[in-house]
Amino acid sequence: MIERGSPVPSVRIKLVGADGATDTTSDAVLGSGTVAFFAVPGAFTPTCHVNHLPGYLANLGKLVAAGVDKVVCASVNDHHVMKAWAEASGALGKIEFIADGNGDLAEALGLAKDFSGSGMGKRFARASILFRNGKADAVFVEDGPGVNASGAPAMLMALETANG
Repeated sequence: MIERGSPVPSVRIKLVGADGATDTTSDAVLGSGTVAFFAVPGAFTPTCHVNHLPGYLANLGKLVAAGVDKVVCASVNDHHVMKAWAEASGALGKIEFIADGNGDLAEALGLAKDFSGSGMGKRFARASILFRNGKADAVFVEDGPGVNASGAPAMLMALETANG
């Protein structure tokens, strides 16, 4: 699993934006500046859709004020689903979305989790990472259901602590 000080891995992903999806790499998206990254098990799934993404969207101004250059959400969904989710949540153009359809980024970060018992296959574990200039500065992984350690309030606290 990625740890504090680890570099952003470089794997092929699709970046979803208002103009559609672009083929790129994870280090191109996450590797410069201060990035609040969060990963969810699935777009439109109850906790992700009702709690995790809305928390980051609602706190976007505070995150930027604390020094975040961009907020990025990733899930093991295809780019069509990620764009539909970004549109439905009102986050399109505000938060960047990574479609990690094959789970390559989830694996590279050590955040792949087997949800086969729920019929969802391998997905991201619910987590968040504060990246600064291409390296993990803080890593939060949920150890149970819900959004606690990986939500926007935890990210804001990490930024506050780091900024002194």
